[in-house]
Amino acid sequence: MLDFPNAKINLGLYITSKRPDGFHNLQSCFYPVKWCDALEILPAAAEQFDMTGLPVPGNPETNLCLKAYKLLQKDFNLPPVHIHLHKVIPMGAGLGGGSADAAFTLKLLNKQFELNLTDDALEAYARQLGSDCAFFIRNKPVVATEKGDVFSPIDLNLSGYTCVIVYPGIHITTAEAYGNIKVEHPDCHIDMLLKQDIQVWKKVLKNDFEEALFPKYPELPQIKEKLYAAGAVYASMTGSGSAVYGLFKDEPGQLIFPDHYLLWKGLL
Repeated sequence: MLDFPNAKINLGLYITSKRPDGFHNLQSCFYPVKWCDALEILPAAAEQFDMTGLPVPGNPETNLCLKAYKLLQKDFNLPPVHIHLHKVIPMGAGLGGGSADAAFTLKLLNKQFELNLTDDALEAYARQLGSDCAFFIRNKPVVATEKGDVFSPIDLNLSGYTCVIVYPGIHITTAEAYGNIKVEHPDCHIDMLLKQDIQVWKKVLKNDFEEALFPKYPELPQIKEKLYAAGAVYASMTGSGSAVYGLFKDEPGQLIFPDHYLLWKGLL
C-alpha cells in the first residue's frame, strides 16, 4: 500500500508554561500543507525498512515509521512488512514530516491488516510516538494545546491561498529551540487571534521561537522579509524552525534564494 504523508505549518505558536514532566504547554494552530513524503508498506518474508530521498541522520532502527510498526505489531501480532520511505520533507524544519510518516504508517497498517482501529484509537497510538504525531491521523486544521497533542476543531479555511515554504538547510533541534525560549502567556487565546482578518495577522499572530532563533540565524528573518516583499499577507517561521512560510492571496512575486535552499509552493 502507498500513501503520501504531508507536512503541516503552525499558524501562531505560543509557549505558555513549563510542565512538571519537562515538556512545555503551548497554543498553536496546525494546518496541513501538501508538501509530501512517499510511504509504501508491502508484505515481506522478513521485517525490512529502508529510505531514499533526503538523508535522515541517525540510526534507521530508531525511525518513527519502524517504531509505529512495532507498536502495532506488539498488540496485534502483525506479520513482517517491508517499509520504504522516500523522504522529501526536510528534517529539523518545523514541518512535522517525521510525525506525519509515523502517523501514516499507523493508518496504512490499520488498512492493510484490517485492524478496524478508530481515529481515536489511532491517535492514542500516535501520541506514544511524538507530541504532534496524532494531528496527522485526522489531518485537519486544529488548535493544539498542552504538549501540542490536545486538539480542538477550528473553522478555518485557507483554500485558494498559495503557500510558499522556504527551508534554508538549517537543522534546528528541539532542545536548541527550547533552550532560549521565554515562557509568556499570550494576551488572548490563539483561536480569537485567528478569527481576525488574515490581513491583520502580521500584527497580532506570532511564533515565540522567532524571538529566540532569529538573532542566532539571520537568514530566517531575511527569508521572512523577502516573503513579505513578494506580496505575502502573512509570513512566519513554522514550529521550532527553520522553515519559514508565506501565505499569498495572489501569485507571489519573484523569489530568489541561494541554490541550497529548498522551496515548496502549492495551494492550501
